[in-house]
Amino acid sequence: MPRTALRICPLCEATCGLTLTLEGTTVTGARGDRDDVFSKGFICPKGASFAAVDGDPDRLRTPLVRRDGELREATWAEAFDAVAAGVRPLIERYGPHAVGIVLGNPNVHTVAGALYPPLLVAGIGTRSLFTASTVDQMPKHVSSGLLFGDANAIPVPDLDRTSHLLLIGANPLESNGSLCTAPDFPGRLRSLKARGGTLTVVDPRRTRTARLADRHVGIRPGADALLLAAMAHTLFEEDLTDLGALTDHVEGLDELRAAMADFTPEAVAPACDVEAATIRALARELAAAPTAAVYGRIGSCTVPHGTLGSWLVDVLNILTGNLDRPGGALFPQAATDRTPRPAGPGRGFRLGRWHSRVGRHPEAKGELPLSALAEEIDTATEDGEPIRALLVVAANPVLSAPDGDRLDKALGSLDFMVSVDPYLNETARHADVVLPPPPPSQSPHHDFAFNTLAVRNQVRYNRPAVPLEDGRMAETEILARLVLAVTGMHGADPAAVDDLVIGRTLGKAVTEAHSPVHGRDAEELAALLTGDNGPERRLDLMLRLGPYGDGFGARPDGLTLDRLLGHPHGIDLGPLRPRLPQPLKTRSGRVELLPAPIAGDLPRLRQALRERPAGLVLVGRRHLRSNNSWLHNVPALTGGTNRCTLHIHPEDAERLGLRDGGAVRVKGAGGEVTAPAEITDGVRRGVVSLPHGWGHDRPGTRLAHAATDPGVNVNQLLDGSLLDPLSGNAVLNGIPVSLTPVP
Repeated sequence: MPRTALRICPLCEATCGLTLTLEGTTVTGARGDRDDVFSKGFICPKGASFAAVDGDPDRLRTPLVRRDGELREATWAEAFDAVAAGVRPLIERYGPHAVGIVLGNPNVHTVAGALYPPLLVAGIGTRSLFTASTVDQMPKHVSSGLLFGDANAIPVPDLDRTSHLLLIGANPLESNGSLCTAPDFPGRLRSLKARGGTLTVVDPRRTRTARLADRHVGIRPGADALLLAAMAHTLFEEDLTDLGALTDHVEGLDELRAAMADFTPEAVAPACDVEAATIRALARELAAAPTAAVYGRIGSCTVPHGTLGSWLVDVLNILTGNLDRPGGALFPQAATDRTPRPAGPGRGFRLGRWHSRVGRHPEAKGELPLSALAEEIDTATEDGEPIRALLVVAANPVLSAPDGDRLDKALGSLDFMVSVDPYLNETARHADVVLPPPPPSQSPHHDFAFNTLAVRNQVRYNRPAVPLEDGRMAETEILARLVLAVTGMHGADPAAVDDLVIGRTLGKAVTEAHSPVHGRDAEELAALLTGDNGPERRLDLMLRLGPYGDGFGARPDGLTLDRLLGHPHGIDLGPLRPRLPQPLKTRSGRVELLPAPIAGDLPRLRQALRERPAGLVLVGRRHLRSNNSWLHNVPALTGGTNRCTLHIHPEDAERLGLRDGGAVRVKGAGGEVTAPAEITDGVRRGVVSLPHGWGHDRPGTRLAHAATDPGVNVNQLLDGSLLDPLSGNAVLNGIPVSLTPVP
């Protein structure tokens, strides 16, 4: 008889609750969980295809180890023996920085990916850390760090209570939201309009989200920061600023006013192709709304002024008094957040504590730009060793980083490489050892990262829906054993990794005056933790010490793992609440409106007032039935609108002699690709669009369905030289390209 099991969807940031249908240990279907406290039954095509994703026959089932030049199946013991033998000698000979670590986006969708990579980085002691953040969201982390003192203190729009929402560079009807965890984002936007609210979308494409908007502003790609600066100028010029309850928590207002002086709407209008009157109207509408929120996402991050644009999003929320108030933009409070400390000055946020060896790129949030990975491998300098070994966890940088051809060659030159991945993809094919995690139905799920960005405070946890198949290893154990293998503890019990973390965490907690366990015995507290394994005991620890926790008995009605397990559809913790000044960790203890690094980058934005692209520029796009390069091997999620085509405006197509469906050669600074043209007025004149994550045509992969319609790698058009200087984020949008029809 079929049975059902609950599962939070791990396929995008919306974190919708699913009800799985199972035949034995096989997932045969998925529908929305109507009783889920957060998603309330909503489901998108990705979630509906959970069974096909989970049961993809191309998923690796056993480790692969390279022998005589070929990847061959091996036992888990053989695989970890090979890892220890391959990595440890390189660390001992060349030092920890000669081992690079690449962390991909799927890590934030799994329990293992949240709990163990920080231990991997710290255990090796390497500064050669690269993640998907620097091709996506690092500008928002940097701007938040500079404004609030904490790179992870990211305000999110209060979607369910706002009366005015300004979206810039965001298309949540396709992406389901990003850095804003909101199941049924489309429904929440429709509810906004139904209650009389206003939706404004700024985007060079007339996306599905833009078509829903009350006002769509077709900005020139890359000019987001200029538009936002002109709006800030207007608020000052027309005396529309009103900080309200924020007044006592903000410094630098006069300095900010002076810094915005040059960015008049009239000066900005030609550079962003938005009329000055429209810019003023946007500012006035924002200021006049009873409540309002500005939300910027990938389109405003992956541009030359990504950090300035991200900063200005929050500046506008602050100037209109909408930061940290219901209906505006608030700081979520996740159940596994650390025990809230008393408000007061903190350590602040610093950039450039070290630099990359070749390009001298400054670190941001402990990371180096993913765009610099290839040169850090293939270029020798006198300043330290190149990267000789690489640990790649749930990442496919050959497709996600600029100039994949160069990186592809660089990976082939490594002394040793480990890939933790369920597929033999374009990156993993270079590995000496591939460690495949089990499918999601066989893994637990809790959203450590996304609950810190959720539009409503809540907590949910699923144990595995089905037991591990014979021969599989839990992803948590894979990463724990990987930590042991590369830190000189190969062969130790993987439970020791979790025990070490628990001991250290409790040892620190009992010494902190604001902790609910201050002065208690750490070993006695550790004995009280529940859970079937180390990861569950760590989750129990975080829940108990967190803002809603029981404090190991100090608050009897507080959260514990046992209480959470008793609520399989989750526990609602209420709407977002004002929290300032508690989240602030700046040295002043206040919101620092004009930090020095931001002020130092503003001359570059002033220079952009005089810049005009000479020809066509390229932007990316999202597909509802995809997520980066993950899902192109699932037949149910490809085809239809989810195709790798070049969107081009009819007038540009006519001028260049392009026909719908005809092949077009697209050339950029990093190379060229050929894709079919799709003529549409969904892009503005002068702009073309290719989706991200395609290019499944390299030999040596095992992605049978993806290879039937491989598409092209849009990032091959980039040479990796264009970065936002403050964050190191790759510039992926507004890139000059030339087009040639292919006969």
